[in-house]
Amino acid sequence: MSLSRINASAATLTKNRTEGSIVRASGMCVTCVDGCIGMCEIGKSAYRGHEVIYPQPFGVITTAAEKIYPVDYSHFNIMGTAVGAQGIEPDSDKAIFPAVDLEVTIGHDDGIKFHYPWIIPGIGSTDIAKNNWEGLAIGSAIAGTGLTIGENVVGMDPDAVIKNGRVIDTKDLKFRVQLYQDYQRDGYGAIIVQANIEDTRLGVHEYAIEQLGVECIELKWGQGAKDIGGEVKIRSLKKAQMLYERGYIVLPDPTDPNVVKAFERGAFKEFERHSRVGMISEESFAKRVEELRKAGAKYIFLKTGAYRPADLARAISFASKYRLDLLTVDAAGGGTGMSPWHMMNEWGIPPVELHSLLFQYATSLAQNGKYVPPLAVGGGFTFEDGIFKALAMGAPFVKLVGMARGPIAAAMVGKTIGRTIDNHQIPVYIERFGHTKDEIFVTASVLRKELGDTEFEKIPTGALGLYTYYERLAQGLRQLMAGSRKFSLKYLSRNDLAALTHEAAEISGIQYVMDLDKIEAEQLLHSPSVQCTNSKHQIGKK
Repeated sequence: MSLSRINASAATLTKNRTEGSIVRASGMCVTCVDGCIGMCEIGKSAYRGHEVIYPQPFGVITTAAEKIYPVDYSHFNIMGTAVGAQGIEPDSDKAIFPAVDLEVTIGHDDGIKFHYPWIIPGIGSTDIAKNNWEGLAIGSAIAGTGLTIGENVVGMDPDAVIKNGRVIDTKDLKFRVQLYQDYQRDGYGAIIVQANIEDTRLGVHEYAIEQLGVECIELKWGQGAKDIGGEVKIRSLKKAQMLYERGYIVLPDPTDPNVVKAFERGAFKEFERHSRVGMISEESFAKRVEELRKAGAKYIFLKTGAYRPADLARAISFASKYRLDLLTVDAAGGGTGMSPWHMMNEWGIPPVELHSLLFQYATSLAQNGKYVPPLAVGGGFTFEDGIFKALAMGAPFVKLVGMARGPIAAAMVGKTIGRTIDNHQIPVYIERFGHTKDEIFVTASVLRKELGDTEFEKIPTGALGLYTYYERLAQGLRQLMAGSRKFSLKYLSRNDLAALTHEAAEISGIQYVMDLDKIEAEQLLHSPSVQCTNSKHQIGKK
């Protein structure tokens, strides 16, 4: 079986002519026929060129790699047990799954509190983020979880006021921060502002701290989808020229008269805006952390991507030395915007391998008495089983799981349902649950009671979609943890997992399922029996 989906994919709106007969090495049709109109990626590239590098249609999709990795999280199973309980009294009337505590605290002063152990780790200037921000921000805030405003939001804002190369006012970032803050409850959750090179030059972090009251800021080295800076497509010549003037890489050059003429006559319809790649050094990193603390940043995070092992070691080492409050490590294959499609599939270290290395490096720091920052991991997680596995794989260091595509999907579906309600065109599949948001969204009655009628009616259905999705994840995670007899996150361990293949065991250090509990099982098999006082039956004694 091929590990990659090459030359044809729904992500690039391409397909092979001979779909049943494909050359594994190239992805080409077995017979490439003269006269074909070019439905495959090679054919489409013959007339649209570099446009086909990116997933399509731009602005209304999220994308993630189709590559099948040799080892992934499905190669591990969660281990349950029939005895005992950790974090609660071992009493069948008390050790029930609703009693599982999912709260997590991070930060140098334990000042950041989340109801759930997950976070949206960076949604920035893409249309898919902007068009669903109400659902993402409000849903995250009322759920009490974290949300990160990604890169380039200020630079992409046509209403941003920039003087002498520094931002002094911005409509979009201000809206995004304040929307979250307005719905935050009881101090749970956090809104985080991320910055790349262009953001740093514009002074985005300083503006967010001083003008918007943001406490959590994040430095960005990269993400799991690509090893270049962020990119978007621009359909407006005026906006492309604005971004060029603000210092972004814009292709082709929107100030070139020949390019302008070509665009105006329809030779091409989109410009590309790219961010720069970082040039990391410990000296510059230390200097920036010091600058941010002087500026008033209460908590400082770092997000890195699926770079080579030395870069992962560099990231956790720097986060340790300069005592950061969170390090997020995003594995290969993810993406929420317009990352190059083949890059997304073929670049970087996959989740199991990257997270296993992360555990090794964190363990090494801890064994040498060094500070290990709280860790978050990303890599295509969408449901409670993946969340459990990621937390257990990285225990006790991994505190949060980063998810983006799942939450965006939930917010988009919630938003779409709201439109169908307003237009009285509810699909039959959904109509069977009711005709109003109170009937369709299963969490609506509880939220209405908690918030009151007036506040509840302000909640957009996109936010209800995200909140309800999170509620499902929470209940599912509690059930899995109760089955493992772990009633608080701090009790999760790597022993709660078993590797299903020898290769998965070798890579991760998680025991192969047939080797699990060998010593204990042998002791149980040969332990002396104890006479039951009220029965002639013998029961094993551990």
